Amino acid sequence: MFLELIAVFAAGFAGAGGMLLLSRLSGGRLPKWAVPVGAGAAMIAASISSEYSWYSRTTATLPEGVEVAHAVQSRSYYRPWTFVAPLTERFVALDLANLQANDQTEGLYLVDAYLYGRWKPLQSVQFMIDCPGARRADPVLGDGSEPLWRDVGADDPMLRSVCQET
Repeated sequence: MFLELIAVFAAGFAGAGGMLLLSRLSGGRLPKWAVPVGAGAAMIAASISSEYSWYSRTTATLPEGVEVAHAVQSRSYYRPWTFVAPLTERFVALDLANLQANDQTEGLYLVDAYLYGRWKPLQSVQFMIDCPGARRADPVLGDGSEPLWRDVGADDPMLRSVCQET
């Protein structure tokens, strides 16, 4: 986060410098407000670029065997450009390389899931996936109590990722 802030400030200085250079090359014909507008536009562009590149930068660092099962894209009014191209703010990655099959029940798997979010700490949780039953056990208390099974259907991205892998 701190490095992105520095990058935005650097873009602001570059934008202001570019506008100063343009003003000098045009013989001072640009209005005086062009320099701060150039700096602001460069800072906004750098910020937007950083927001959009977060997902690809993060998924590029995933270890082998960890695959993205579901990505959540969003649109918001305070970011009008997201209506043109939605922004990926969070995603779920599954560790399919270390998938654990249940010895007693065929088609039941335990998978480690990593919940990534922009400006949020990484969370790691385990899910049980029942491929034949098309259901998923979400973590409830984390104390070894009975899991909460949810019927998610065959189109659930986590269920689809795990069941295709096996």
